Amino acid sequence: MRALLLLTLLTAPAWGAPQTSHPAKESDKIITDRLIRESIAAYPGNCPCPYSQMRNGRRCGKRSAWSRPGGKAPLCYPEDVKARKIAAERQR
Repeated sequence: MRALLLLTLLTAPAWGAPQTSHPAKESDKIITDRLIRESIAAYPGNCPCPYSQMRNGRRCGKRSAWSRPGGKAPLCYPEDVKARKIAAERQR
């Protein structure tokens, strides 16, 4: 009896949802969040975004690279990520 129960428990996951051969498509939000994280991580300085913190613990605000014209412009907000960037990321 124990052997039958053990066999049933071991094979139970196979009876679950059907397996698909293709990976699930990532949502736009997941891709956007990942692009923002990667952009901030790639920024060499301390203040990529207005909500980032300086070494003294204060927020960067207008001192951030995102707030300054010209130069590096990291992705800080979902609105910064354009639809074509999401489409290009899906192609990779």
